Amino acid sequence: MRAVSSLRLSIALAGLATLAGCQTEPPAPARNTAALPTMERIALAASSCWFKSNDPAFKAYRLAPELNSFSGRPRILIVKRNSPESRPLAVVQAEGQPARLQAFGPLFNEAIGARMTSDIRRWSTGNSTCKSAA
Repeated sequence: MRAVSSLRLSIALAGLATLAGCQTEPPAPARNTAALPTMERIALAASSCWFKSNDPAFKAYRLAPELNSFSGRPRILIVKRNSPESRPLAVVQAEGQPARLQAFGPLFNEAIGARMTSDIRRWSTGNSTCKSAA
C-alpha cells in the first residue's frame, strides 16, 4: 500500500514539474483600459502616425488633445491647421473603465474616415502601429 502511495506522489510531482516547465514566460502586464490611458495611447499614436509623419492625408489638419478633462471624458480634436479655434472636424473621446470610445464629426464622413476609425480601434487596444493591415 505504501508503495502505491509513493508511486502516486511521484507521478503527481512529475506532472507538476512538467507543468512548471511549460510556464517559461511571466504573464504580460495588464493594460490599463480606463478612459485616460486609452486616450493617451490614441493621442500619442495619432500625433506620431498622422501628423509628425507628415502624412499628406492630414496636412490640412492639426491635433488638439484635451486629455485633462474634469468631465471624465478625455478627448482629442482634429481641427483645421490654419484655424484651430474653429469647430472641430473630428472628436475622439472616451469615458469609463473600461473605456467606451466615441468618435464623431464630419471628417469621419470623408474618404479618410474609414482609415481613422481603423487606426483608432487598433490604437485603443494598445497596438501603436501606424498603418492598417491592408
